[in-house]
Amino acid sequence: FTEDCRTAMYPPSGPTFRGAVRWYTVDLDLPPSKRWAPLIAERKNDVRPLMADTLPSPFGEEIKGIADASGVPLGEVVLFNIFYEVFTVCTSVVAEDIFLPFHIHRQPPSCWDVKNKSWTISEKLKPLVVNLDFKKNNQTVFKSTNFAGYVGMLTGIKPHMFTLTMNERFSLDGGYIGILEWILGQRDGMWMSFLTRTVLEKANSYEEAKKLLAETKLLAPAYFILGGNQTGQGCIITRSRTLSIDVLEIDPKLDRWYVLETNYDHWKEPFFLDDRRTPAMRCMNQTTQTNISVSTLYDMLSTKPMLNKLTTYTTLMQVSEGKLESYIRDCPNPCMPW
Repeated sequence: FTEDCRTAMYPPSGPTFRGAVRWYTVDLDLPPSKRWAPLIAERKNDVRPLMADTLPSPFGEEIKGIADASGVPLGEVVLFNIFYEVFTVCTSVVAEDIFLPFHIHRQPPSCWDVKNKSWTISEKLKPLVVNLDFKKNNQTVFKSTNFAGYVGMLTGIKPHMFTLTMNERFSLDGGYIGILEWILGQRDGMWMSFLTRTVLEKANSYEEAKKLLAETKLLAPAYFILGGNQTGQGCIITRSRTLSIDVLEIDPKLDRWYVLETNYDHWKEPFFLDDRRTPAMRCMNQTTQTNISVSTLYDMLSTKPMLNKLTTYTTLMQVSEGKLESYIRDCPNPCMPW
């Protein structure tokens, strides 16, 4: 089910958003075990010794702190924090107006509830969506849209430097193999969402972020979608677990003013039952570079099938302004399951 490209959907006028996402602060000056306690104490009704000791610092300590603050068994918190390595489906776009890039991310992790015609996991995750302001010495280091209790990063902005999102890449050499290697003690790969967290915290330029994302060995294949603060800075990094396979960049000389990633290699045809790429590109081209904005990008992601029953939230980022805004999404029937 594909519809005409929507317009005038941007909040608060549009009917497909459930509400804005609430902001919280994560103080990086606190010990890792204490950083999430204020957030979890407030949201523990929504967040209801396995591998935690093997996870790299500070992530293992943060996960233990979340378990302590929430009362949720440690093993369950660990599993929640590795679900992205197993399965998720997303759409990300970096688009450049005449001057600077915008970055958007549609996040839908997920069993199908036949009675309510919705994904059970997506509906349970919606109350957990939070915006996070990570601060050090009372200064913002980076911002992110995330799930309460999830210490890795899926979507984030380093103000005035770069924006970053991560999409699942389906591959035979997938996350299950990487996780198995981790369990067996072959731990030279990094969890995807821990890498994005590290990049957002440590990298100080678009190029530095790009290098880390392209060269760090991973536990699972992935797409990293990176946007910068200068014209021409925007790319999709297609990753295997061990190396970068391809980097597709915004290129004004080729009239490539945006890059768009769903969950399929850009040089291959998407799976015919999950072709979000074709209608998304149609809407982007129909909008044109001159008219690209936060609101028109939101319109594109409010058009079915980009908006579907898996959609949990939409995040819009403007690197030059250091701006991140997120909205919980609904897809009124009739709506595709994915």
